[in-house]
Amino acid sequence: MQISIVAPSDVTAGAWVVGAVEGGALLPAAVAADKASGGALTRALKFSRFTGKVGQMLEVLAPAGMRASRLLLVGLGKADSVDEKGLETLGAQIVGRLYTAGESAASIEIDIPKGSKVKKGELAAHLAFGAKLKSYSFDKYRTRNLDEYEKKLKTVRIATPDVAAAKKAHAGLAAVADGIFLARDLVNEPPNILYPAEFARRAKAQLTKLGVKVEILGEAEMKKQGFGALLGVGQGSARESQLVVMQWNGGPSSKNKKSAKPIALVGKGVCFDSGGLSIKVGAGMQGMKGDMAGAACVTGTMLALAMRKAKVNAVGVIGLVENMPDGGAFRPDDVLKSLSGQTIEVLNTDAEGRLVLADALTYTQRRFAPKLLIDLATLTGAIVASLGTEHAGVFSNDDQLVQRIQAAGRTTGERVWQLPLDPFYDKMIRSKIADMKNIGGANSGAITAAQFLKRFIEKDTVWAHLDIAGVAWQDGEQKPTIPSWGTGWGVRLLNRLVREHYEA
Repeated sequence: MQISIVAPSDVTAGAWVVGAVEGGALLPAAVAADKASGGALTRALKFSRFTGKVGQMLEVLAPAGMRASRLLLVGLGKADSVDEKGLETLGAQIVGRLYTAGESAASIEIDIPKGSKVKKGELAAHLAFGAKLKSYSFDKYRTRNLDEYEKKLKTVRIATPDVAAAKKAHAGLAAVADGIFLARDLVNEPPNILYPAEFARRAKAQLTKLGVKVEILGEAEMKKQGFGALLGVGQGSARESQLVVMQWNGGPSSKNKKSAKPIALVGKGVCFDSGGLSIKVGAGMQGMKGDMAGAACVTGTMLALAMRKAKVNAVGVIGLVENMPDGGAFRPDDVLKSLSGQTIEVLNTDAEGRLVLADALTYTQRRFAPKLLIDLATLTGAIVASLGTEHAGVFSNDDQLVQRIQAAGRTTGERVWQLPLDPFYDKMIRSKIADMKNIGGANSGAITAAQFLKRFIEKDTVWAHLDIAGVAWQDGEQKPTIPSWGTGWGVRLLNRLVREHYEA
């Protein structure tokens, strides 16, 4: 779908989308559309329940005296409540409605209501961003009945009197959309196609051309360095494990070492999780191609930062493995020696993501000494039991970082909820024969997993852990801007966090 930002003009074909605020008051473009159609909107309002509330829609087909195929009146709600996230949702809802209608072209002309704090250019840019997100599809493996999935809407024009400002704002958002789409594509790929080496290859192909330095460490190099925890997880798979290191150097030069320190993002990349020898039941194994959503988010974020030429030094590190149960697989009761030197007693091979992260976290800190480190992982079912599919869990050793993450989450709609870290939980992962065990029992599973990761955070490292198991995919059309399955969750949040607090 092609989206363009243009100056207001006569609508010659397709749908004309205009707005109203709560109470039913038509905005200027809607007044013009009503006049051009001989009062069609005014008459329709008399016989409808439309009041201008957020997301309400009123449609007039084939309006008399116009070349437009339809008028679509959309509600913005109260003027003072119009914000960026609401506009993105509205843009997605409009596109969804037009998809259902079978429309091929549309012009969206929604004015700034009096009392709104959003600027004209920002309104158009965020409408376009929401429309773009709704356009995503993953149909590459369909070979039959393609007409059932065809989206006829090919052209969307967003009209605004401030074209220059809108295009400038939209350029950055378009980069974020591309990062989200990359993350979604990676999560949606089947595991026989996207195994660790292929994930690494795609990351390098996508990012290198944008100026990101990409290194790939194979098993031989990781074994030489001592990645005992990560390699332990992958040793039951015929596919070789990988560590991908992505560097974007858009900030200060290395002459000032303190200011040049990068922000670091670390992602769990279990390309398929069978549970290993602690094998999952059949239903629990379905969807485990998405157990690399943390790595997908990190990769998508690095792409977004590079595409918009973010003035920041950033490094992304992803540990890519498959957790499979063959004769060489790691076992319950095994003891693994991590890159940090700490030993881990394995009691359940299905608690593997924390083992992958343990070595990736150590590597990232020791090589890059980042100013802050955030890891993302579809780590525990316990976080889903606690927070459902609306919030990710955040654990951190730094209150300011948590507050910044929470604020970015509220603005972008990718919300997080803080859960505790406390030495009290350490006793739950105490091992009788090693430095720690990899599970903490039936209770507090998300917390004990975070407490486990904290043991691999070195002194003075500012760190946050995001458990995204409940938000990384949605099995159904639950949110207007998110398709079924891979959501690309986290790219928007991290981009906003970087933009507001860490760019030069």
